[in-house]
Amino acid sequence: MWGGLTNALDTATTSLATNAGLQAVVARNVSNAQNSTGYVSAKVANVVTAYGGAGVILSVKNITSASLFNAMIAGTSSNAAAQALSDGVTRLQKTVADATTTTESTTAAQSPSTLVQALNSALQTYSSSPSNASAAAAVVTAADRLVNGLNDAATTTQDVRKTADQNMVTSVGTINTLLAQFQSVNSVIVQGTASGADITDALDQRDTILQSLSKEIGITTVGNSNGSMSIYTDSGVTLFETTPRDVTMQATTAYSASTTGAAVYVDGVPVTGANAVMPIQSGALAGYAQLRDSVAPTYQAQLDALAGGLINAFAETDLSTNTQLAGLFTYSGGPTLPGSAAIPGLAGDISVSAAVDPAQGGSYSLIRDGGINGASYVQNTNGSVGFNAVLLADIAAIAAPQSFPAGTALATANSVISYASESASWVNTQYQTTSNDATYQATLLSQASQALSNATGVNIDSQMSMMLEYENSYQASAKLISTINNMFGALLQAVS
Repeated sequence: MWGGLTNALDTATTSLATNAGLQAVVARNVSNAQNSTGYVSAKVANVVTAYGGAGVILSVKNITSASLFNAMIAGTSSNAAAQALSDGVTRLQKTVADATTTTESTTAAQSPSTLVQALNSALQTYSSSPSNASAAAAVVTAADRLVNGLNDAATTTQDVRKTADQNMVTSVGTINTLLAQFQSVNSVIVQGTASGADITDALDQRDTILQSLSKEIGITTVGNSNGSMSIYTDSGVTLFETTPRDVTMQATTAYSASTTGAAVYVDGVPVTGANAVMPIQSGALAGYAQLRDSVAPTYQAQLDALAGGLINAFAETDLSTNTQLAGLFTYSGGPTLPGSAAIPGLAGDISVSAAVDPAQGGSYSLIRDGGINGASYVQNTNGSVGFNAVLLADIAAIAAPQSFPAGTALATANSVISYASESASWVNTQYQTTSNDATYQATLLSQASQALSNATGVNIDSQMSMMLEYENSYQASAKLISTINNMFGALLQAVS
């Protein structure tokens, strides 16, 4: 009798302790879900049957799903890259935001395409009334606005590249910090795995670091038998294996059209730039690099080509030698024409000739008559106020095909008007594509995160339901212990 009651008391006491431990696990899950800012998986107690039939907690583990977690990591990287690229392209798109406007230029117009159309309109008006000084002034005003539009677009483009470079430097610093944190947590997990300690919180912390790291750079991971983990870029370069690898980049403080941004290196291996043999594919770092090294330079090349096309279209011809020099539009290399050569930074260098600006000692009439480069370039040799041949030739020139530089993603045989329009369309297409991709990737990330949360995360409702179940079991064990104690008391009284 005594032995049976003793065994029952041991079983009930063990059950009471086990239920208390189960309630502690539930309380821990709820607390972590409410207070954590990173990834948290639900924890479950592994209960086994001990001697005497009582259940005891053998260990506490995280609920995990490697496939869903990896999908979330990949989604984080793709979303970060898409958003970084979209943000930069949005800034570029603002330079052509009014490109659908083809009416007379206003102070609100800034797109080179719109401003080319405005200049064409002003030339049409002046050619219809070549004696009208106000019409002549309007041409110079339209030309000034076009030059300012090109200058401003070039400045914006290089600012976008500079900002992307700064963001890359920041990202590199963040990556190094996260890798150092990862090393510390990884060591705790390795030690805990060897000793059998509870490492569930450390595993959550490591997963949170991986999630943050994947936002900066695309990664893959490999788990090792001792509990440690190795990290590689999505292109296969080692980021962490026992120790972190150095991620480095030299900042470029000033950008011009001819500037090439520095590459990012991982353990001495370039992962961005033209010389990258294993270029990264995702993460904010990849998005910034694509913006800085590809998209923005392509747009700059288009702006430079358009500026060259304008200078060529408005060239003046010497009547005696057929020599051509820059006319209404010029640049620091003028009056020599740029021809079809690619001149980096020309869009930021183009200007209106001082010879047609009265404020600089020039004369509006040179637009109509010719002679910006001297008397031998005068076409209106009779001084007729109704002369409009030069104006008509200019109108025809900006609508006529000419050779543009290659490597701009646009046709090399084009007119100034069409080239400006196609450049605006190219930017708008880039904007629409990157915006759509950013939205799409955000949706995919949300779905991946939700799937992971549903499978491995903490569900407060289910946790509270388990808490109620464990409390009822705890009360039952406590009642059983009380009953056994009463029985012991009755037996003691009977014996005495």
